[in-house]
Amino acid sequence: MDFSWTKEQLDYKQKVIDFAIENLNNSLSEHDRDCVFSREDWEKCADFGIQGLASPLKYGGQTDEVNILTATLAMEGLGYGCRDNGLPFSLNAQMWTVQLPIVQFGSEFQKNKYLKPLSSGKWIGCHGLTETNAGSDVFNMETVAEKVDGGYILNGSKRLTTFGPIADIALVFAKTNPKLGKWGVSGFILEKGTKGFSVSENKPKMGMRTVPIGDLYFEDCFVPEENMLGKEGAGWSITISSLEYDRCSILASQLGAMEYQLESTIKFVKNRKQFGKSISEFQSISNRIANMKLRVETSRLLLYQVAWLKSQGKSAMMEAALLKLHLSENFVASSMDAIRCHGGSGYLTEYEVERNLRDAVGGVIYAGTSDIQRNIISQILGL
Repeated sequence: MDFSWTKEQLDYKQKVIDFAIENLNNSLSEHDRDCVFSREDWEKCADFGIQGLASPLKYGGQTDEVNILTATLAMEGLGYGCRDNGLPFSLNAQMWTVQLPIVQFGSEFQKNKYLKPLSSGKWIGCHGLTETNAGSDVFNMETVAEKVDGGYILNGSKRLTTFGPIADIALVFAKTNPKLGKWGVSGFILEKGTKGFSVSENKPKMGMRTVPIGDLYFEDCFVPEENMLGKEGAGWSITISSLEYDRCSILASQLGAMEYQLESTIKFVKNRKQFGKSISEFQSISNRIANMKLRVETSRLLLYQVAWLKSQGKSAMMEAALLKLHLSENFVASSMDAIRCHGGSGYLTEYEVERNLRDAVGGVIYAGTSDIQRNIISQILGL
């Protein structure tokens, strides 16, 4: 594995950081308080080329082929420069669980119709997989798609869907052959306004409050056959492939946030005086900083390993599970340490320290809980 970066990649990461610092940190406290998604910031990212990182040049992307290494580094930079953890999270959700599956499994018709508006920021896409009784046990889903002349009839619902309330298209998974278990699940692209397809209102939550999240409902919803993604029964393959990329890039943004968190905490403890000296001189403080640094560096190595494996076209199920478990848990732990280092100020909303903790907690749940990651790791080890 070669984790060295080209000058072009490092220069691009810095451009992403500069772009984020200059353009994406306006009115964040108000947006977080009121659960407001900034479509303006979304479109700024598209104009800069962020969404285009997940599409080939032919379909509105930046390069001839999707470069996961460059994208990972860019999303790390975005997480560092943007204080709104929800925006990078939502970008990654669309890019790697909607755009990339269309790139990898879509027909030419689907690529031409959907990738360009998604890459340009004109459209927003969501990924409908989780259900009320099918969260960690996702392939025990109850949403079904019955084959009829010219397409399929969908009935069921999805919940906890990022962008569900406002998405223009939804990549939805349903059982087309329940007898085959996970091999009987298929993917469908649904467009906003399709008869029988409705959504809930945005659901307020503990963290990531700037990201709309909600439910999708399907009642005798007809989807034309041309809107099936891949072949019938390909849902499991699509999901597993996209989750490895999704965990890599979503966590890249969190790594960037952890890097900024560490730097800002060091700056604070050096300047904060108690008992006549900087609190950085107290061992309890310096040890927390050391732990935060260790978490950043070990997380970085796992992240780059997964990105490298995917760039080589290799499976990274074990490595992605290790990364998801380690980095998401680390972000929670470091966010607690940052609050402790800031003391009472860290607990106040106005100092924008406590928000990282609220945002980090979701990371141990979405894209597979920490417990599920441990199960995956142990199963691969033959336990």
